[in-house]
Amino acid sequence: MKKCILMIFLSTITFSQNIGNADAVENVLDNLHLYAAEAKAKKYMALFSEDAVFFGTDISERWAKQAFDEYATKRMATGTGWTYFMKERHIYFSDDGRTAWFDEILHNRGYGDFRGTGVLKMVGSEWKIAQYNLLLPIPNDLMMKYAKEIKVFYGQK
Repeated sequence: MKKCILMIFLSTITFSQNIGNADAVENVLDNLHLYAAEAKAKKYMALFSEDAVFFGTDISERWAKQAFDEYATKRMATGTGWTYFMKERHIYFSDDGRTAWFDEILHNRGYGDFRGTGVLKMVGSEWKIAQYNLLLPIPNDLMMKYAKEIKVFYGQK
């Protein structure tokens, strides 16, 4: 009986150790950017939940995990991923600590600063990315100029 109680206690501690843990979420997000830069597709994609969605900067880039996996694996097979350096990050948790959402500012040497936002959820005892949204913020003073160009690009009136 004591062994049974001890096992339940230890498994509860192990299982709940990452719930509401900002360091664990930071680690997943840091690894996301590291594995992308190192073109390690398997490790990169393992950070996503099975029902994950990735939104890229183009309006057509809404990828369910399988489609994103195909794209990322093909791209990284060339030895080239994508490199973003995290400059700032904010993490928030649901009341039960099993869902986290974040926003971060990233820097890319070629394109400049981006914003990443998303959601992570507990899958078993691990944090997994359920949604990631990468966007290129447009300064308000430039918005109308670029909005017009984007409308023309997409053939919108």
